[in-house]
Amino acid sequence: MIAKVLVEISSKNIDKTFDYIVSDKFKSLIKVGMRVKVPFATRILEGFVLELSDNCNNNYELKEIIDIVDYEIILNKELLALGKYMQDITLSTLISCYQTMLPKALKAKHNSKINKKLVPYLKLGTNKDCKLTNKQQEIVALFKDKEEILKKDINSSVIKTLIDKKVLELFYKEVYRYNDNYVTYENYKLTNKQQEIVSKVLENKDKNDVFLLHGVTGSGKTLIYMEIIANLLKEGKSSILLVPEISLTEQIVSRFRSRFKDNIAILHSRLSEGEKYDEYRKIYKNEVKIVIGARSAIFAPLKNIGIIILDEEHTDSYKQDSMNPKYNALDIAKFRGKYLNIPVLLGSATPSLESYSRSSKGVYKLLELNERVNNKKLPLIDIIDMNKEIKKRKGSFSNKLIEEINNTLNNNKQVILLLNRRGYSSFISCKNCGNVIKCPNCDITLTYHKSSNTLRCHYCGYGTNVIKTCPNCHEEALTNLGVGTEKIEEELNKLFKDKKVIRMDYDTTVNKGSHEKIIKSFQNHEYDILLGTQMVAKGLDFPDVTLVGVINSDTSLNIPDFRSSETTFELLCQVAGRSGRGNNEGKVIIQTFNPDHYAIKYAKYHDYKGFYQREMFIRHKLCYPPYYYLTLIRVISKDYDLSLKTASKVAKYLNDNLDNVKILGPSIASLFKVNNKYRFQILIKSKNISKQYPILIKLLEHYKNNNNINIDIDFNPLHV
Repeated sequence: MIAKVLVEISSKNIDKTFDYIVSDKFKSLIKVGMRVKVPFATRILEGFVLELSDNCNNNYELKEIIDIVDYEIILNKELLALGKYMQDITLSTLISCYQTMLPKALKAKHNSKINKKLVPYLKLGTNKDCKLTNKQQEIVALFKDKEEILKKDINSSVIKTLIDKKVLELFYKEVYRYNDNYVTYENYKLTNKQQEIVSKVLENKDKNDVFLLHGVTGSGKTLIYMEIIANLLKEGKSSILLVPEISLTEQIVSRFRSRFKDNIAILHSRLSEGEKYDEYRKIYKNEVKIVIGARSAIFAPLKNIGIIILDEEHTDSYKQDSMNPKYNALDIAKFRGKYLNIPVLLGSATPSLESYSRSSKGVYKLLELNERVNNKKLPLIDIIDMNKEIKKRKGSFSNKLIEEINNTLNNNKQVILLLNRRGYSSFISCKNCGNVIKCPNCDITLTYHKSSNTLRCHYCGYGTNVIKTCPNCHEEALTNLGVGTEKIEEELNKLFKDKKVIRMDYDTTVNKGSHEKIIKSFQNHEYDILLGTQMVAKGLDFPDVTLVGVINSDTSLNIPDFRSSETTFELLCQVAGRSGRGNNEGKVIIQTFNPDHYAIKYAKYHDYKGFYQREMFIRHKLCYPPYYYLTLIRVISKDYDLSLKTASKVAKYLNDNLDNVKILGPSIASLFKVNNKYRFQILIKSKNISKQYPILIKLLEHYKNNNNINIDIDFNPLHV
């Protein structure tokens, strides 16, 4: 028997299977999808068995498989097919696609250890006639009504003697590491419209349809998800629910736990590796029927899946764009939906233009909720022109926003404030020569963090103490420009001295459990104002929040990217939706230096369809999605001249070999230098992306042995 094994090395040169002999002792045990240990050159590696055969077509001397690592099938038929699909659409190595699906404890890695958490238990042993002291008799008596007892609850010195005498027996049981608390939520009765949507999805539960649920903020989309999942559970079917932000899992999981108890596994990046491993094994062992998590939860090896749901489907965090394979969870969901012949449900108050366009053409089935639950009104939105306000007062707050915050807090209600920029100031500049302090590794300004008195790069992680003298002109003329959440927090504490402010951004949520702690404390009214970056904009539900303020809506609007208007509109509508979700009407104050911009105007009236039509007109004129597909090719090197020269060669190769496409570049990438590597980019706009694959595969083949150049390809990038 021959096993075709994909080894753990993620290299284009070794992106194929290698044949190994299966010895007699493994023939009855080995299966496709298992992990095995094999000799490879001078090393011993782990890999996945992708095929078993009686034939060998290779001309090299075959070696035997050393051992089977897991006697469970790690990759079933569906996941094996999914990995190959990912390889096809991302042009990544196959092993990197499979490794992306698994927690680190299950990834093919030399000398990896299965890190189960075991706790000691005791039960009565075989020696029933031993004479016991009074103390020993007391301990044995504890087992009268119990089969087993956790060892840590009993005096260990006396126990040791009883174990030695075989009166008691010590054994170990596995426990799962992840635990979360949940509260009981009121079970709302579905409205007629909500029930109609649930019925439409369930009527198609055995079809591979993609539904787009376009529901305004506060319309009860989560309740619809729960009702669909509950109905599928009655049929023994499982479900995957993706949420875009870690901060969302706290409230959503709490609501789901109140209804579905322990029938849920959680998967997101803030879990420890041990917790991820345990949650994954719960799923694999069929101990749960519901998986809730961020992007990577789309790979959950659930059995008998009935539906896959992506909440806030427009969010860019569903796209993996920082490393290979550069996949989009939506593509993976649609592949699994087609493979399993089940529906995929996408939900959002502000669907991506691509998704809404597909629904308008009938590719997706459109479901709409145009009103909030119980006919609650959407919040009134005021636009404040900061060009006028800066003439009236200093600081980041308009008079109107200060007035509304005071009114809200005096009524014992709460406030959410959004500023999508962390740190104290955006950058430090010299008033004398104009020099801006940049990261030495990246072409990006350093952000000032006052709490740690450091300058930090948010791309490579570089940090340094604050300097007083300009390195260019050597004058002490450095000044802070721009504002971040840290500086706004300082302003709030001065403006509202007797009120409590809590900040939620990357810097305050680094530690494990910090998201949950902040959300719970704000929910319990321990704080009056929640200030944060975009993580406060989506999905959060606080009944006492009646005011939302956007400090600077131009932060995302001024980014030089074709999606900047869409991103701004989505963010404003989403954060506005946090206001007025309880019994009181909500208000929203949006501060901007661009009050006439169409993204802000349409957001003021919660007018998604108006924005959609305006933005689609612009996208059509400029040949951007959803009218054209995009392929972004980056040429990356530590050598500036080499990267520029290679980028020019790549552009010529593409122009010579691709027809009916628009090719832009080479040009400097938006982030030109990252980690001391120069980046040039070429953008392809096309109507058919699959025709590019053979040409791009040849391109990657040509440079795969070049250690000085990296060719990075991103299909359908979210940002260019």
